Amino acid sequence: MLTYQQAQQILDTAELIYSEQTVAQTIHRMALNITQLLSQQQPLVLCVMGGAVVFAGQLLPKLPFPLDFDYLHVSRYNKQLHGGEIQWRVEPGESVKDRVVLVLDDILDEGITLAAIRDKVLENGAKAFYSAVFTEKETSRPKPLQADFVGLTVPDRYVFGFGMDIHGAWRNLPAVYAVKD
Repeated sequence: MLTYQQAQQILDTAELIYSEQTVAQTIHRMALNITQLLSQQQPLVLCVMGGAVVFAGQLLPKLPFPLDFDYLHVSRYNKQLHGGEIQWRVEPGESVKDRVVLVLDDILDEGITLAAIRDKVLENGAKAFYSAVFTEKETSRPKPLQADFVGLTVPDRYVFGFGMDIHGAWRNLPAVYAVKD
């Protein structure tokens, strides 16, 4: 856990990538796109904890159609700056069998975690799998999947805010920041 001073130092030296206003506009756009595709399918929406909780909390009230909601908890980072092994902490309590599933995640980085979630959801009998990521990191490396809905593209740097943390801190920021190179 960071001390107050360490956390404040990170924020003070970070670069603002997307403002609170841009974030709000992005959520609105994503809600329109998701509504257009999924509004007649009563999807099961799964929030990937803990990073997507802010994204889900802002997005769900803007989806004007019936849906079911649950969460799952998978991590590769465990408060570290680089991903490791996938850890399934909580699987969805709601059955995905014969359901249209929309998974919400904070960031599509290498795509390993989201691909593992997709594989498990489809193995458990989902009729269809869709993913919405608030941010997608621009990398030169190939990814095992592409998200169906992408909010913002971020540079290949460590980003935080709006659900994304840095050493466990700053998920609560209403904007997106990047650690300076």
